[in-house]
Amino acid sequence: QVQLVESGGGLVQAGGSLKLSCAASGIIFSIFAMSWYRQAPGKQRELVAVIASGGWTNYVDSVKGRFTISRDNAKNTVTLQMNSLKPEDTAVYYCNANRRGFLDYWGQGTQVTVSS
Repeated sequence: QVQLVESGGGLVQAGGSLKLSCAASGIIFSIFAMSWYRQAPGKQRELVAVIASGGWTNYVDSVKGRFTISRDNAKNTVTLQMNSLKPEDTAVYYCNANRRGFLDYWGQGTQVTVSS
């Protein structure tokens, strides 16, 4: 059974930091691309950051320079370090594991709220 369990969300003031973690089980973690998505109320889910199995990373423009995605294949975890948070970063953040488009798994989401 595949499980992706996110943690680390919460309430933070603008300018603050949070670190999200996603612990994966039931998959060969090292071969999956891992991503963080977010969905704000009334908006579509958007890709925030991705880290490929080989370590290549990419970010949505709005978080470049503020967020860092990383992975630890020994611990089957992916993290998203979020600095200089803004109110517009408020959303439910989801962890995703994808293998070449045909294996796709999601976590349950964790709420991030940034107050102004």
